[in-house]
Amino acid sequence: MLQFRLDAGDGEDRQILSGIAKYYPNEQELVGKKVQIIANLKPRKMMKKYVSQGMLLSAEHDGKLTLLTVDPAVPNGSVIG
Repeated sequence: MLQFRLDAGDGEDRQILSGIAKYYPNEQELVGKKVQIIANLKPRKMMKKYVSQGMLLSAEHDGKLTLLTVDPAVPNGSVIG
């Protein structure tokens, strides 16, 4: 499980927990990436003490998972359409 702290463009940092650790053994390669998330989910308590406030979007093909990223020029909080 990886714990992310990100700016979703809504004025406060958001914590998201994701079970993608086996696909990203070097989690440092994710630092600074702009990822796509689902932000309008009810916060969910996970692992008895952490709260996840959204879901990361990813794509899977042939057993490989890739986080969906956004061009750095796109402002945080932009709506996916």
